[in-house]
Amino acid sequence: MPKTIYRREHAVLLALLKKYRNAAGLTQAQCSKALERPQSFMSDVESGTRRLDIVQLRDLCEVLGIGLQDLIEEFERSLSADDSTEAH
Repeated sequence: MPKTIYRREHAVLLALLKKYRNAAGLTQAQCSKALERPQSFMSDVESGTRRLDIVQLRDLCEVLGIGLQDLIEEFERSLSADDSTEAH
C-alpha cells in the first residue's frame, strides 16, 4: 500500500480542508494564527508536507466552523462519489 501522502484519500482530505478554509474567509496565515501555529502551518498542511493527527484535525475543524464528524462524512461521500465516477 502506498504511503498515505500519495493516496487519493489524502488529496481529497486536503481539498476539503482548503474548501472549508476558503468558505470561512480565512487566509492560511489567519488559520495558522488561530491555531497558535507558525504562519507556514496551513500552507504545509494544504500542500501535503505536514500531516495532522486526529486532535489537530479536530482543532482545525473548530477554527473552520465545521464539526469533525461532518468533515469525515463529507470526506467519505467524496470518496464514494469518486469511486462511482471511476467505475464508469
